[in-house]
Amino acid sequence: MNDLRVRHIGLEDPAARPGGLNRYLSDLVAAERSAGIEAEGIVLGASGATSSPWLAWAGDKDAPIWSRIRSMHAAASRSPLPDVVDSHFALYSLGALVPVLGRLCRRPLVVHFQGPWADESATEGGGGLNARAKRWIEGRVYRRADRVVVLSRAFERLVVERYGVDPALVRRIPPGVDARHFVPDDQVAARRELGVDDTGFVVVAVRRLRNRMGLETAIEAIHRCSVPGARLVIVGEGPERSRLEALVDELGAPVTFAGRVDDDALVRWYQAADVSVVPTVALEGFGLVVLESLACGTPVIASDIEGLRDALEGLPDAVLVPPGDVASLAQAFERAGGASRVGLTEPSDCRAHAEAHGWAAIARRHQELYEEVLGRSRPLTVFIGHTALLSGGELALARLVPSLSEHHRVLVILAEDGPLVGRLQAEGIEVEILPMDESTRSMGRDGVGRGSAQVRRAASSLGYAWRLARRLRALAPDQVHTNSLKAALYGGLAARLAKVPCVVWHVRDRIAVDYLPERAVRLVRIMARRVPDAVVANSSSTLETLGGLTVPTLVLPSPLDPSITPRDGQRTPGGLRIAVVGRLAPWKGQDLFLEAFAEAFAGGDVTARIIGAPLFGEDAYGSELADRIVELGLGDQVALVGFTEDVASELREADVLVHCSRIAEPFGQVVIEGMGAGCCVVAADSGGPAESITDGVDGLLYATGSARALAQVLRRVASDAGLRDRLGRAGVATAERFRPGLLAAELEEFYATVGRRR
Repeated sequence: MNDLRVRHIGLEDPAARPGGLNRYLSDLVAAERSAGIEAEGIVLGASGATSSPWLAWAGDKDAPIWSRIRSMHAAASRSPLPDVVDSHFALYSLGALVPVLGRLCRRPLVVHFQGPWADESATEGGGGLNARAKRWIEGRVYRRADRVVVLSRAFERLVVERYGVDPALVRRIPPGVDARHFVPDDQVAARRELGVDDTGFVVVAVRRLRNRMGLETAIEAIHRCSVPGARLVIVGEGPERSRLEALVDELGAPVTFAGRVDDDALVRWYQAADVSVVPTVALEGFGLVVLESLACGTPVIASDIEGLRDALEGLPDAVLVPPGDVASLAQAFERAGGASRVGLTEPSDCRAHAEAHGWAAIARRHQELYEEVLGRSRPLTVFIGHTALLSGGELALARLVPSLSEHHRVLVILAEDGPLVGRLQAEGIEVEILPMDESTRSMGRDGVGRGSAQVRRAASSLGYAWRLARRLRALAPDQVHTNSLKAALYGGLAARLAKVPCVVWHVRDRIAVDYLPERAVRLVRIMARRVPDAVVANSSSTLETLGGLTVPTLVLPSPLDPSITPRDGQRTPGGLRIAVVGRLAPWKGQDLFLEAFAEAFAGGDVTARIIGAPLFGEDAYGSELADRIVELGLGDQVALVGFTEDVASELREADVLVHCSRIAEPFGQVVIEGMGAGCCVVAADSGGPAESITDGVDGLLYATGSARALAQVLRRVASDAGLRDRLGRAGVATAERFRPGLLAAELEEFYATVGRRR
């Protein structure tokens, strides 16, 4: 245990009353204990015992209201007092926070806003006086809070607009899921255990039976659904059960009420289902059941409302339907239940999405928050990026910041949503999306300085910089670190407007006319002398293109993907295999590689895989490469693989990794990846790769842009297995210098050096 003591004021023991809030509290306390925090939860229950040793029983959940409030107050205020109070339910927190009633009022308070209690009561038919009283209690607690935690963007806006909470005090931290308990398993076995038809189409809805859950919509939709054997199973209890059962009887709908089940049975219902449905019509904070279902590999059909959109953010083929729309939901069931299962997310993608919300990462986010309110917080570094696609600079960021976050609080602000968001969140890194106009965000380097469209984009960028500056003023970071060239321009300006103490540019592009338009080169070089307090470059070659700078500089290579390790044992039998990895773009030179490959190996048993996809409007180039493979007669030898996140697996099957950029590469991440995998690496002799490789020692260099020179080197490595082996082993040793932890430590020292100069 560390010296941080946190006391959570909850609602009820999940064993006494299952539900999202109760399960969330129990899981969060357990995760914090595993993270070394001395955490406990104060809850009501049905007896003197609780379902977890970390939950303290405060009293009977069915006692009169004033008795419950007194019991919770007494339990929460006992000695020794915690360092931080974390409240999850406003009513039971109130007594402990009033100065004349308790000592906890002198402790920092974090409040979890799980939803508008008063509004939920009104939705369920509560009277006006009742709702006003609840809203007064909520407002008293939320406005007293030092920080308010919300689960979704919708609740972030609600707590600010409805309850007047200062936006600077609000932190969005999504919930976690126990991916060790909620796991995929054999569907047939689960159905047999539960007594469900092995062949029917089963939809499961795990919900409290309340008005706002939209279960009547699901009942009517399954009644209309034309899929043979379709059945809806409703798991849960609540005050609306009799009304829903009457609707089922009236329609003759194929619906089963499973009632309240224990955790093991709940997992089996998810495993037995073809799909789960979350048809909420209002006030959904996040939808923990979404993560539970996905962790079991079961896809989800959900209402298109905020909260559920947040839960499914970044999931491939997520299915969202208008809330309360019976026809749309019935159509979604029919598509999902058809022979082709149209529109359903693959089970592996479901599971991967859920794993990105593991409790270990969520606990770390909470620890950072507690340390912040106690004044023990680490320096806050905000990284700014313009894209959430998994390109070179973005992958480098995703590999670096988890190591950096051990000593820094890290927040990443992106101008779009995309796969980078899930990658960062899986590592426990907080991410915010501040959307930028698509035409401005996706503008290529060739669009700089052209006509009225460029004027509009410049105005859009300035407007975005102003919005970003407002957010940075609220966050008050110790430093801003821009991760791309676009981000350096608008993010640097925003940081200056927000008066951020330190602005660091991370330059990953060569600022030269062979790489950028001349106007852009002049603009970047001018701003580099006026905006940043320090500059990080991915290679000496990149840094030199900025010209002489008076601010501190650091050459920091991009880190090696930790998943890339040398091949263990022999690869799949076959002839020599060559890999080319990288974004498909003309300057990346995949067409040059095809010319060299044809010259060296056409008609032989050597094969190649070109791994990558076009980005930023370069789709036509991908088609040109496919045509060129046919023209050169290489259809049986060269494959265009497309994008893959599992580069490590591709490299484990390759003998040779080729880097073939036509112009000097700023760094050449793939070169380090090839070395780390033990491949024999062949690269162009300019830019970053020429700094990483010692020719003839841990790789081979050839004249940049020369297909003939590349063909000669390829023939050489193809004919000499001993050379390939020697270069591969030396490359593995070289790649060790690029491990993320080492580079993060170097960056931290640079931050400290820059700070000492200010």
